[in-house]
Amino acid sequence: MMSKKLLTGLFAAGLSIGMLAVSSTASAQYIGPTRIAPTTVNKVLKSPVDDQYVLLSGKITSQVSKDKYTFTDKTGSIVVEIDNEVFAGRQVGPDTQVEIWGKVDKDMFKEPKIDVKRLGIPNQTK
Repeated sequence: MMSKKLLTGLFAAGLSIGMLAVSSTASAQYIGPTRIAPTTVNKVLKSPVDDQYVLLSGKITSQVSKDKYTFTDKTGSIVVEIDNEVFAGRQVGPDTQVEIWGKVDKDMFKEPKIDVKRLGIPNQTK
């Protein structure tokens, strides 16, 4: 049979671990993006800021490689990277108006591109 001191010690240790878990989640903070103002391809190309979140409206006009596409708005074109999960089974053609939300990827000596995190189809009824 366990001694009273041992049981009390185990109970206190378990309670401390539980409190630690609660305190770590209670202090969590949202660090993701907030509401992003729409911008244009031209503005991104003129002044690219690596890891800056952008919101663009236009069309995906062609596929460049497996997950890279050309995105075009009224001001220009830029390469965007879109994973299959972002398409979420939706079909998008070169005449489909879309909104993309993602991060600017600016590598030294390369043209900037957009790593798309979300894709919206404003006029889609589903």
